[in-house]
Amino acid sequence: MAKFSETDLIINPDGSIYHLNLKPENVSDKIITVGDPSRVHRVSRHFDKIEFEMNKREFITHTGTYKGKRLTVISTGMGTDNVEILMNELDAVFNINLKTREPKPNPTRLKIIRIGTSASIQNDIRLGSHVMSEYGIGMDPMVHFYQLEMKGLELEVSQGLQKEIGLPYMPYCVRGSDELIEQFRDKTILGNTVTCHGFYAPQGRSLRLPIRYPDLVDKLNYFHVGNFWLTNLEMETAGYYALAKLLGHEMISMNAIIANRIRNKFSKDPNKVVDSLIKKVLETI
Repeated sequence: MAKFSETDLIINPDGSIYHLNLKPENVSDKIITVGDPSRVHRVSRHFDKIEFEMNKREFITHTGTYKGKRLTVISTGMGTDNVEILMNELDAVFNINLKTREPKPNPTRLKIIRIGTSASIQNDIRLGSHVMSEYGIGMDPMVHFYQLEMKGLELEVSQGLQKEIGLPYMPYCVRGSDELIEQFRDKTILGNTVTCHGFYAPQGRSLRLPIRYPDLVDKLNYFHVGNFWLTNLEMETAGYYALAKLLGHEMISMNAIIANRIRNKFSKDPNKVVDSLIKKVLETI
């Protein structure tokens, strides 16, 4: 087998992967991810015990047990650029021998669940709701550096959205894990999540700077392909779905709705919405 070079696969002096600072024994194959590093503790405080902790950049990791299940929770910071690092390095920890730099012959299939905050772009999805992303629709260009094939509905949605908004490049659309969708289907609202590569202009917000697409939220609200409608905005889901599909992992995104962009309302207690979603995921995973 071909070995990965020292610059493609960077290993720290202690034998851990470069950015995450993790070794195989530090991580469970059932992983909860969060954007906000402070949210790691909001998850792990429910653990029966914590066996491992690592703080490296925005990547904070706690591994422990919850009701006998070994779980890892790890933060990414915001955006698909950080998700790209996380997914590649998590996969490497499990599926590349970090000592020999060779791929393992029998890849491990990870189960990864994102818990994050999000804004509704449909009037009837109220503050405090929990939305599970059936599809992630990426407005960011990250996936264009990989070889992701889209066809059928995914391609139709991507092409239609590019035309509707007038983007100079095509978005991408990827379905989450069938297995995890079925596992959580009865626990949440099923939706289709738009992933944006910024918080202000890329989500149609304008402060002092003029923006190119001032009617972005209205166009997303009305856009549909048959019965396929867009439900909410955030900054990571589609990147997760694309990389999980390419790497062969099970991935689902769970969204705590703390804003409604159609009603211009923001939650008075966003932590309460997040904490209730955390408990729901821990009981179901």
